[in-house]
Amino acid sequence: MKALFLAGGLGTRLRPLTEHLPKPMALVGNRPWLEHLLLHYKDQGILEFVIAVKHYRELIESHLGDGSKYGVRIDYSVEKELLGTAGAIKNAEHLLSERFIVVNADIIHQVDLASALRFHESHGGLATICLTEVDDPSHYGVVEQTEIGQIVRFIEKPKKEEAPSNRINAGIYIMERSALDLVPSGRSVSIEKETFPLLIENGSGVYGHPLGGYWMDMGTKERYRQLHWDLLDRRFPVGIKGKEMEDRSIWLGDNVRIGQGVLFVPPVMIGDDVTIGDRAIIGPYAVVGNGSRIGNQVRLANSILWDRCKVRAGAQLNECIFGSGMQVGPHILHEAVCNRNLEVQRR
Repeated sequence: MKALFLAGGLGTRLRPLTEHLPKPMALVGNRPWLEHLLLHYKDQGILEFVIAVKHYRELIESHLGDGSKYGVRIDYSVEKELLGTAGAIKNAEHLLSERFIVVNADIIHQVDLASALRFHESHGGLATICLTEVDDPSHYGVVEQTEIGQIVRFIEKPKKEEAPSNRINAGIYIMERSALDLVPSGRSVSIEKETFPLLIENGSGVYGHPLGGYWMDMGTKERYRQLHWDLLDRRFPVGIKGKEMEDRSIWLGDNVRIGQGVLFVPPVMIGDDVTIGDRAIIGPYAVVGNGSRIGNQVRLANSILWDRCKVRAGAQLNECIFGSGMQVGPHILHEAVCNRNLEVQRR
């Protein structure tokens, strides 16, 4: 069975971080999320992948290549224009297996694929939608199900008190290839508004399976921060590269140079080849990317730095996110989100 990762979107809500970057390539714990995703599904037994690409496709292809360095095979499906979820799947049809899994590649999650596959095989329908539960379903598409899990309808953004459930589409699907016979070629097609309702109407069988575990749409800067705090608190148990210090919740990568009098306030994650100047205070909730340079007496808290950032002596940063290669200081910045073109956004 193959996995199709949908990675062609623009990621506009994460700008300026994704101004020149596919959203699934945003760093999560100093590693592109798409790489985390690939390794997670490899651990679940998937060794063949198709990645649907469009914007800045070269960044994905150059980083992941043909998959051989990860022990998997990767093919690419190129969208000349945005085709919607179902349209992107149809565009990749010639690369897919008879049964395949579709993953919106910008959704942060962990899935028990074996459990989902057993459920899919048991009901005999053409599609299984993995579901996640949220406290307030009014911002999402909510599903209504029978007792055996069959989905009978979708309700888009209902009032909280009128929602039939708190289960929403998690953006992960197990599908039979024959379901694509109902998807037209060469145009944008919404899987939620067109394909799934059609499959429900004609009795093909669309079922929902609770995902369980961690799930987050990292589509906003606030959620992106929270994702990292969950990672550092181990509520999101993705692997952290680096050695955890004895007092725990402080992870140091390789070749980290620490000046005199540096104070780490956990939780903190430091990447490889990082230099931290004298009397700097790092944390709590700080992620420092590979190759970054932190100057003397810097105060860095509740902030995320991507690779190769340079923070000059005396800077104070709180609730900030810096893209790769940023240079800043000596300033006091709060809730700043910056990328390499020095654009700054504040909430």
